[in-house]
Amino acid sequence: MRFALLGSGSEGNALVVQAGRTHILLDCGFSLSETVSRLARLGLQAEQLDGIVVTHEHGDHISGVARLARKFSLPVWLTHGTLRAQRAAFSGFSVNEINPHLAFAIGDVQVQPYPVPHDAAEPVQFVFGDGERRLGVLTDAGSATPHIEATLSGCHALVLECNHDAEMLRTGDYHYTLKQRVGGRYGHLNNDDAAALLGRLDNSRLQHIVAAHLSSKNNVAELAVEALSGVLGCPPEQVGVATQALGLDWREII
Repeated sequence: MRFALLGSGSEGNALVVQAGRTHILLDCGFSLSETVSRLARLGLQAEQLDGIVVTHEHGDHISGVARLARKFSLPVWLTHGTLRAQRAAFSGFSVNEINPHLAFAIGDVQVQPYPVPHDAAEPVQFVFGDGERRLGVLTDAGSATPHIEATLSGCHALVLECNHDAEMLRTGDYHYTLKQRVGGRYGHLNNDDAAALLGRLDNSRLQHIVAAHLSSKNNVAELAVEALSGVLGCPPEQVGVATQALGLDWREII
C-alpha cells in the first residue's frame, strides 16, 4: 500500500492512495490539465484511477472533480450534505452517497469515512486500508474530537493538517473575521493543536507522518515539522511536508 499527494494547500488539494491494483483519488482541487500533469509526475495516468472520494464541497477540494470524472468516466463518493450543497457540480457522472459513519470498499481499498468539525455542509475525512495497513487523513478540521482520535489511533501513516501558526495568524494581515474563521472550532488545525492531537494517538505502528494543508501566509514548514517531531521524539527529517506546488512523492506503507 502506498500514497502520494498531488498538492496540498488553499490553492488545491488531491491525494492518491494505491492498494493492490486499485488507485483512489481523494479530492481534486486542480484543473483537468494540472491534475493529469501532477498524476504523470507520480508515474500515473488518469485512466488508472478507479474513483474519487470527496471530503467536502470547498473549491480547493472539488473544483476539478467534475471535469476529471466526466473525462475519464470515474465514479465519485461523497456525503449527502456535500452533494446537496453543490448538486450542480456533481452531475454528468456516477455519484455514490456515503454514510459518514459506514465503511465501504473500492476495489482493493477499504474506505472508512468519519465526520469532522469544519465549516461545510457534511464534511468527512477518511482512513484508507488494505486489510493490514491503514492510512489516516485529516486535512480540514477546526478541532479534534474523541471520535477523530479513536479513528486515527493505530494508523501506519498519517497525513495531518498543520494549517497555521497561531501567532502568525493572530498578527498577520487577514481580516478579523477570516482570522476567526480559520482559527475557530470549524476552521483549520494549527501546528500546536495538530501536535496535541498526534500526542493523544496510539502511534506504535506509525511509519509515516506528513504535515499538510500549510497556509502560505500564516505558517512555515519548519514550525509544523518542529511541532510534530517534538511530540514523536523523532528527527525533523522524518516528518514529511506536503507542499502546494509539488505535493509529496510516493510513500510506501509496509
